[in-house]
Amino acid sequence: MALKKEHRAPRLTPLDLHDLVENDDAFFGPGETYDGQQFDRTSFDDANLTSTDFLECELNGVTLNDTELRGVRFRGTALNDSFAPIMKGARTSWRDTEIASPRWGSAELYDSSWQSVRIDGGKIDFLNLRAAKIIDLQISDCIIGELDLGGAKITRMSLKNCRIGTLDLQQATLKDLDLRTTEFRTLNGVGSMSGTILDDYQLGLLAPILAAHLGITIE
Repeated sequence: MALKKEHRAPRLTPLDLHDLVENDDAFFGPGETYDGQQFDRTSFDDANLTSTDFLECELNGVTLNDTELRGVRFRGTALNDSFAPIMKGARTSWRDTEIASPRWGSAELYDSSWQSVRIDGGKIDFLNLRAAKIIDLQISDCIIGELDLGGAKITRMSLKNCRIGTLDLQQATLKDLDLRTTEFRTLNGVGSMSGTILDDYQLGLLAPILAAHLGITIE
């Protein structure tokens, strides 16, 4: 009798934010460091925040439309109810961070790094995590039109109760990618699924795709 392989869930560090200072600055430039600050309904639209650091901050209801976020580092930060029709976030770094109810259109977050991050709720039209390095990421109760994980290196990632239109795993390297309880209509990259965790229902839905990939004829 084969032993059931043990899988590991994401390891998430809870936030501990306190004594934050309200930031009411109207002008933001690249390379700044914000430490222990709170931003409420702040508009970062069209701002250049390249290589900016947000350390133990809280961002509530901020807008990030067409904001240049390349190389931004989020550490121990909460991002709540953010709005970004177009998010330019290539090579961003997210660590010990919580993202609640995002409303993002096209989120270009390729070549980014993620460690101990939680995304809860919200709706994202296109989440581009191509070639990202992911360790301990949990996405729950989120609607995602397209999730691109092509070429990503993933260790301990969980998608819980999500609805995904297209899931792309082409050339991804996966270890403990838990897809149970999540619905997806289209799957690309079935040959890269080693390291994923599925439930029986999902396996039944994927059976024709897996059979076609392996050259199996079902009559």
